[in-house]
Amino acid sequence: MGMLDVQADRVRAGATVEFRPTGTSMVPLVHSRQRVRVAPTDPTLLEPGDIVLARVSGTVYLHLVTAVDTPRRRVQISNNRGRINGWTGHDRVFGICLAVDGVPRPGAAAKTRATPDTTDPA
Repeated sequence: MGMLDVQADRVRAGATVEFRPTGTSMVPLVHSRQRVRVAPTDPTLLEPGDIVLARVSGTVYLHLVTAVDTPRRRVQISNNRGRINGWTGHDRVFGICLAVDGVPRPGAAAKTRATPDTTDPA
């Protein structure tokens, strides 16, 4: 089980988490090892451009929503370099990125799922 799997489990359980993902697929939105804050989300509110923690074809990604299919209750997940990871159901979208290195992501806070304050910094 990888680091993103662990974070996805915590967010699915209702925690707001902070962690430092590695990799370059989300540059310049998220650079490797920048601190991100992710909270449980209401997937019905997601829009293209939102950064989410989601499982696609068995792998957990912190990637972009690039398309929304409301009738089928799914979103398309892609990196920030043009690679499409695929479509995933609302039940596999765990959280939305609220901030990167303390800088809030516009509109993200309004898309969180109401949960008790379970902030859990990593």
